[in-house]
Amino acid sequence: MLIKLEQDLYRVLELQHVTPGNLRGFVRIKARNIRNGTLYDSKLRSEDFMERATLDEREMQYLYHEGDAYHFMDTSSYEQIHIGTEALGDTVNYLKPEMTIQVEFYGEEPVGIELPQTVDLKVLDTVPGIKGATASSQVKPATLETGLVVQVPPFVNTGDLIRVNTETGEYLSRA
Repeated sequence: MLIKLEQDLYRVLELQHVTPGNLRGFVRIKARNIRNGTLYDSKLRSEDFMERATLDEREMQYLYHEGDAYHFMDTSSYEQIHIGTEALGDTVNYLKPEMTIQVEFYGEEPVGIELPQTVDLKVLDTVPGIKGATASSQVKPATLETGLVVQVPPFVNTGDLIRVNTETGEYLSRA
């Protein structure tokens, strides 16, 4: 969720509702400024008013990244934009070239992306599988094509295509 405070946009990272005994409840939030990346911690009472930022979404295709800039192309107008690493955060670990995603805009400014629920990524490096290993609670680390490291079952080998949940970053299945 994005909120607007004093003409700046903040992405809410954590939200906690607290009701301390006989006192009035409040909400504790932790948010990050979209433009400069600073953290903002605050306690909000029920009387406080927050303006929720309304976002427009456009379908765009991820092209490539260069330094701290990730380049996207609008699939309808072929217009190209770039978004900084600060605005994208951890979502860069799930981006593959030529992937079609939804880019969120506040006015004309791109502020983030919305990933699909799952992404299929290729395993670049992992320790060899153990013969006779079953899909039990044993796991091993695997480095994927985007640089993301996930815990996978012992039967997953280098070169396999696996499905990863983009919300939790967990291995789901082979693709």
